[in-house]
Amino acid sequence: MLNRRRFLTLSSLSGLFPSLAFQPGSVAPAPLVISTWKQPKANAAAQAVLDRGGRALEAVEAGVRIPEADPNDTSVGYGGLPDRDGRVTLDACIMDEKGNAGSVTYLEKIMHPISVARAVMEKSPHVMLSGEGALAFALAQGFKKENLLTKSSEAAWREWLKTAKYKPIINIERHDTIGMLAMDSKGDLSGACTTSGLAYKMNGRVGDSPIIGAGLFVDNEIGGACATGLGELVMRTCGSFLVVELMRQGRSPQQACEEAALRIVKKQDYKEVQVGFLATNRQGEVGAYSIQPGFSYTVSRGGKTEVLEAKSFLGK
Repeated sequence: MLNRRRFLTLSSLSGLFPSLAFQPGSVAPAPLVISTWKQPKANAAAQAVLDRGGRALEAVEAGVRIPEADPNDTSVGYGGLPDRDGRVTLDACIMDEKGNAGSVTYLEKIMHPISVARAVMEKSPHVMLSGEGALAFALAQGFKKENLLTKSSEAAWREWLKTAKYKPIINIERHDTIGMLAMDSKGDLSGACTTSGLAYKMNGRVGDSPIIGAGLFVDNEIGGACATGLGELVMRTCGSFLVVELMRQGRSPQQACEEAALRIVKKQDYKEVQVGFLATNRQGEVGAYSIQPGFSYTVSRGGKTEVLEAKSFLGK
């Protein structure tokens, strides 16, 4: 706990250096938007919702819809690189301040899987729908089929077929995810995560992104966390749930992200893989940490947006 002198010192420093408010471990009032990787446009869309008094849930949905519809983003939604059979399959999940959650996996031909995930949460008795069932549900809710394989992504896939060598490239394909957390003016938290999965994955592969507790977890009493990177490693440790539970035990978001990453390092051959965690607590502190250097994240609050690089295990 901060004593009065230290609190006054930090307060005076933040006045001299406003960007300090964005560093892991800092404190600032709501509203707040944070997202994995360099996502100023996504954050801006989310922030616009918060600025007009909208819920954090509405903000994260609006935010991640931006990369979902971006044909130049090859790891999320439209334009995403396909699996090894040439199929663009999408995963997404969303979670609100009440602990409600919705998810879709292996969804094809729908531009915005995050909005389908929200519909699963609000208009079905289930948490997760997959494959043909998810598509049928989406169509019944009024979503339209679209071809998500762009010419450039198809060309890249056909070039890959010449060797069919599968090896995720650290920090190049951005490891299949945008995760976003938001806090609204009431102090309520929500989160969203959406992806087209690892490029040239096996047909049917589902990673951590649509799994509550792995790619995303929110507890409105404590905070929220999301993950990016090689999803198999995140699933094996229930990564985002772990981060939130560590915060419940008293760790700061930064400490919690670091411990979650170190648990992976202790059990896995980590030298050629990337996993990153991003978190916030109810006090507005932000934490971020990854195995490899190069994991960036975007923070928006107080009318300012910054893209920062997380500390990392191999970047010491």
